[in-house]
Amino acid sequence: MDGPGIVAHTLSWPAVPDRYGNIWQYHPRSDRHSKVACWAVLFDCLLHSSLLRRHVTDAKVVFGVNHEMVDFKTRRKKNLDLVIARPASAEAATRPPRSLTDLATGFGIRLTAEQQRVLAGLPVAMEGPVGSVLVAVEAKACMTEHGKARPRLYDELNSSHLTIHGATDQAIAVGFVMLNLATTFLSPDRNKHDLSATYPIVNLHIHQPEATERVAEKVRELLTRTRPGTEGYDALGIVVVDCANDGRPVTVVTDPPAPPSTDPFNYDQMIRRIVHQYDTLFANI
Repeated sequence: MDGPGIVAHTLSWPAVPDRYGNIWQYHPRSDRHSKVACWAVLFDCLLHSSLLRRHVTDAKVVFGVNHEMVDFKTRRKKNLDLVIARPASAEAATRPPRSLTDLATGFGIRLTAEQQRVLAGLPVAMEGPVGSVLVAVEAKACMTEHGKARPRLYDELNSSHLTIHGATDQAIAVGFVMLNLATTFLSPDRNKHDLSATYPIVNLHIHQPEATERVAEKVRELLTRTRPGTEGYDALGIVVVDCANDGRPVTVVTDPPAPPSTDPFNYDQMIRRIVHQYDTLFANI
């Protein structure tokens, strides 16, 4: 699967400016990392599902970015990072449609020459007004202060699958979680000054890999499900990266605490689950 490499390669390039003149690879108040992760998930799903490619070709599905879903039972509202859905009426459009290739440009996605060739050969997936949601993706990251972030990360992810299935039980709820194994990290919240004029304040992650392991264990506590009618994520993937956020390249970590290739929380397994369930549930739309 290409997703983790695309995320790491893209985040290696600083692209998030702040008010002090700094440009960050990762910023907690930017959704860049979530958009990049969801773009990569959709790219991999298109590569591995012939049914999804056919639905795209036949204009039976569109995708939506930051789509608001409403839990029919509790009225809880939540913006989901990415959805794949049946198209709503064109009159519901609030902006000109964008293709997956347009989003790659807009999000600053960094692809290899081979990935660019593959993207050019895919059917043109289009953004559009969202009707019935088929797949909903929530992407979260824990990059620093792992102990403080762990309960909040769990709560945010937990509320997402509840909202998705409260809105439509048949939707495939997907969680993408990026965890940072770096031993140092430049936090934008602790460096609210021009870094070209003064020394940075560096967060030391002295309890690695234990800190990342504990967050991964908390993510694994989230409910998962194997059939509609119950609560939980239908697919949940953990990607571990090494990101110091200081301009050095971001790399994907494949050794522990990253889930091994056979682990159901491995990114590749997450994509396989999405594709299998999509091909099973939506063959007749």
